[in-house]
Amino acid sequence: MKRSILIFALFFTLSTALTSCREVNEEENQIEREMHDDMDDMHDNMDDVGNDIEDAVDDAGNAIEDAANEVEDEFDGNDDY
Repeated sequence: MKRSILIFALFFTLSTALTSCREVNEEENQIEREMHDDMDDMHDNMDDVGNDIEDAVDDAGNAIEDAANEVEDEFDGNDDY
């Protein structure tokens, strides 16, 4: 009788331990997937910021070039006024 109770207790302990480990692994996998998705979003946002900075630098360069051309035209007497 004691032996059957011990076997039942051992079986219950093992099944409980294995089930709880599986649940933890599923939670860890979910957290890992969420972190991966967040990292992808952050990478995309950083790419967008980089593109915005490049566009701003290009616009500033074009404005400086246009201003330089206006000054050059003024000195050469080719202005539109």
